[in-house]
This record gives sequence, structure tokens and C-alpha cells, in this order.
Amino acid sequence: MKILDQYILRRFLYNFFSSFFILIVIFIFQGIWLFIDDLAGKGLGMVIIGKFIFYFIPTLVDKVLPLTVLLSSILTFGTFAENYEFAAMKASGISLQRGMRSLIVFVLFLGVVTFFFANDVIPISEQKMFNLRRNIAKVKPAAAITEGVFSDFEGTGEGMNIKVDKKHGEQDRFLDNVIIHKKTDQNINNTVIKAKSGELISSEKSDIIQLVLKDGNYYEDVMPKDAKERRKQPFAKSNFETYTINIDISELNDQDLEEDQNITTNKMKNVGRLIKDIDSLRENNLEKVVAFSKNVVNRMGAFPPKVPKDTTMQKLELIQPQKKVEETQQDSIRTIDQFIESLEQWEQIQVMKKAQNEVSSILNTVTSKKNELQSRYKFYNSHILSLHQKYALALSCIILFFVGAPLGAIIRKGGLGLPMVVAIILFLTYYFIGVFAGNYAKEGNIHPAIGAWLPTMIMLPLGISLTRRATADKGLVGFGHFIDRIKSIFKKKDKEAEDQ
Repeated sequence: MKILDQYILRRFLYNFFSSFFILIVIFIFQGIWLFIDDLAGKGLGMVIIGKFIFYFIPTLVDKVLPLTVLLSSILTFGTFAENYEFAAMKASGISLQRGMRSLIVFVLFLGVVTFFFANDVIPISEQKMFNLRRNIAKVKPAAAITEGVFSDFEGTGEGMNIKVDKKHGEQDRFLDNVIIHKKTDQNINNTVIKAKSGELISSEKSDIIQLVLKDGNYYEDVMPKDAKERRKQPFAKSNFETYTINIDISELNDQDLEEDQNITTNKMKNVGRLIKDIDSLRENNLEKVVAFSKNVVNRMGAFPPKVPKDTTMQKLELIQPQKKVEETQQDSIRTIDQFIESLEQWEQIQVMKKAQNEVSSILNTVTSKKNELQSRYKFYNSHILSLHQKYALALSCIILFFVGAPLGAIIRKGGLGLPMVVAIILFLTYYFIGVFAGNYAKEGNIHPAIGAWLPTMIMLPLGISLTRRATADKGLVGFGHFIDRIKSIFKKKDKEAEDQ
């Protein structure tokens, strides 16, 4: 490697690692705010919080790395142009492409490493972080309750879902507007408890947590053994000033915070697992659609299956002598209106009500199945999107380098001023296009592959254009050739006028 290549690569690597460290710290603090409620005030040790941050860092690479490549390339080539180092290189016969040669090799290597990182490291990190949060919630039951949504008390044997509007006080022990659903052994919610306030009382020496509810109502569906009594749908309800629920957490004391659970989301899967799951999800969805369509057709009875003719009976008819067939009277009822008019009034009411109930039932079934299939296809699309995003992330680092390097040479500014502003604007454009495209892809409005590749493909022509302009020593936005062309048109018209 020549001295010039070593010098350019050294300067780029210095900017690259400096930018990466600064950006990763900024994104860590920004991301920690999302989980501050799960970590703060729960009595967690520094080791557990440190593990959480350690598992959280790799999940930021898909945002930090493209911005780092863009910013470091703008800083490096902007400094070269500002200090007239590019002018010296060009005077020596060294073009921009020749100066970028060592960096191109590095960026290509970085793209390969990024793909393997996105395929192997990030899924494991996502799984570790998910399981750590889940196991923290088991060890610290107060952390298992999230404001505004129903939360499961897992591992307690109680089978409860709890929703609270607000948590406050020491370690979030006081609860406002508590709603509890208790489940039976068949996983059916048959008990509802509502209270204006509640309090979690626990002790480190005890395996019992007391949930003390105040000023509320209790409702329970009673399930008698007799079928006739069950049809009456009996229930019990009462009001209370104070109601205490004891929750046994003895099974949670030996909970391993590093215990791995099943892989549940597309972010926890590598390329091989994604391809396998995409095939199985597609086949499963098709089976669901076909089975549901057959069910609806059978319920409607509008398209009865054709009964095949027995060919043996046709041959017998040919052998046996034909008998005179008595003429049958044709059916005079040809339309539904005629059929309805032929019935008595009470029969008409019965038929219409039955038809209305059938149609209403089918429509409700179709609506519920539509929602189910939409969620299934959203889950399926998210897998395809995640698969293509792994490849797109690696290519985006390469393309954004060819955007940042010529852009830095054009704007001719180093430091963290203008280059930082330009890099953030370009990255936000790239990032928001990716977010909107990803959301459209999950909903099925566009193909998931397009949603994953769209921001990268938009940056590709920009990189080509900037590289050509920087090679030709043109400015960022050049209007000179347009002005010259307009002037030439007017000059031509004046000359034609003079000739006439």
C-alpha cells in the first residue's frame, strides 16, 4: 500500500471510529429512555443493567453504521478539500477515484462484515434483550405491570391479567384504576375485578406478594355442573372496600435471567431461519384462505357441487327397452319473489329472519377472518422485509460512502459544522423513507422487498450523480450550463433577426 493510500485510510478510520463512538453513545441514551420505566426503581443491580445495555448496543448498528459511514466520508473528504490537499493530489495527476481506492476496499469489506453482523449477532442480541426483560419482569413482579395495557403475571400460577392506569410511589407499588381478569384452568376469563386503587406489598423473606385492592367490584361467572343450570348463565357479583389477593412467587426465586425462551419475532431470526419460516408461513396462509373460502361457500349453499352421472346406469338404459316417460309438469316458480309470495305470511317472516341471521352470521365470520388473515399476512410480510433488510443494510453502507465522499469534496468543509448538518439531513431522509416504506410493506400496500430496498435505491442515483460532479470539479448544484444554453438560444434569435 502506498503512502498516500495509508494516509487517506488512516484519516478515514480516525473519523469513522470517532463518529461511531459518539453516535453509539447518543443512540444508547436515546434508546435507554424507552426502557427507563422497566429499569429504574426496580432494585436491579448494575450487572443486570450493564447486561441490558450490552445486549442493546448491537440492535443500534442498523441505524448507527450507515450514518457513521456517511458522516466520516463527508468529514474526511471535506477536510481534504478545505486544506487544498485534493488540489495538490489533482495537480500530481491523482484523480478522486484513485484517492478513494483504499477506502473503497475498506468499505466493501465493511459491507461484508455488516451482513454477517446483521445475520448472526443482531438476532442473538435481540433474543437476549427480549428474554432479559421478560425474566426481569418475572423476578420483579412490579416490573411486569405496564401502564395502560393488560400485563400477564407469568409463572405465579395465578393466571391473571392486570391493567392499571398509573403506577407511582416507591418501586411503583401504588396502582390506580386496577382491572384484573382471572383465568380458569381452560384459560377462560371468568372473573373480573375492578378497583379504584391498589397496593403491592412484598417482603424479601416471603414468597408471597399481597395485592391489596380498595373500593372496587367483583364479578364472576358461575359454571355449575348441570347443563340446564349453565344455560341460565348464573353469575356472582359484589362490592368491596378492601380485597386482598395473595400471589405465590416461590417458583420465581430460582429464575435464571439468562434463560433463553423461544424465538418469537422476525428480528430474532437469521437468513436461514427466515427463509424457512417464510415458506411455511406462505403455505399455512394459503391453506387458511382455501379452507375458509370452502367453508363460506358451503354455508351459503349458492354453489352446490355437481354430482357426477353414473355411466353404468346410462348403459343399462340403452340395453333395456325405453318406457314411456310421463310428462312432468314444469315448476311455475322461477324467481325468489315468486317463492316468497307462495308462502303464508308467518312462513315469509320465518324465512326472511332465517336468511337475515345467516347473512349476518356469514358477514361477521368474514370480518373476523379478514382481521385474522390481515395479521397473519402482516407477520408474513415482516419476515420478508426483515430478510431483505439484512442485505440492504450491507449495501447501504457502500452506497452512502459514495454519497458522502464526493459530497465532502464538493462542499469543501471539514469539522463538525456543515458536514454534520448535511449528513444528518441525508440520513434522516434515508431513515424516514425506510420507515415509511417498511410500514407500507408490512400492511401489504407494497411488496416487502421494495420496502427494504427503496431507501438504498433512492440513494444510489444520488451517489452516482455526486461522484460524477466531484470528478468533473462541478459544484453541488450547477445552473451554469442551463444559463449558458438559455443565452445561446437568445443569441441565436438575435442573429436571425439581424439577418432578416
